[in-house]
Amino acid sequence: MKTILVVDDEANIRRLYGEELTDAGYRVVCAASWEEARRALESDRFDLVTLDIRMGEGPDGIEALRLIKESHPALPVVLVTAYGEYQADFGSWAAEGYVVKSSDLTELKEHIGLVLSRSAP
Repeated sequence: MKTILVVDDEANIRRLYGEELTDAGYRVVCAASWEEARRALESDRFDLVTLDIRMGEGPDGIEALRLIKESHPALPVVLVTAYGEYQADFGSWAAEGYVVKSSDLTELKEHIGLVLSRSAP
């Protein structure tokens, strides 16, 4: 079973993603901040990270993406945000995907499936 780390400071988003991705057959671990995500990355193995760009405390998602890629260069990261303008940010190009937040998670789940199928051994 593939394991996904969901990093988002909004509790409702973490809950929604956790439920939907679990129903889709993934093991899901949620983190409310970069600090929680960093600890999870140190203690568990993940197949993919969904990462919010605008988080309350600590580094934003673009900086967190850079930190993840420094320590886990092969770990796929999908940026998830309510703000489409970040897609043009050069820092976001290191991500394997970019999805604009929606209550319909079809696009996110399809993108996750595609990224994981490409990174499968």
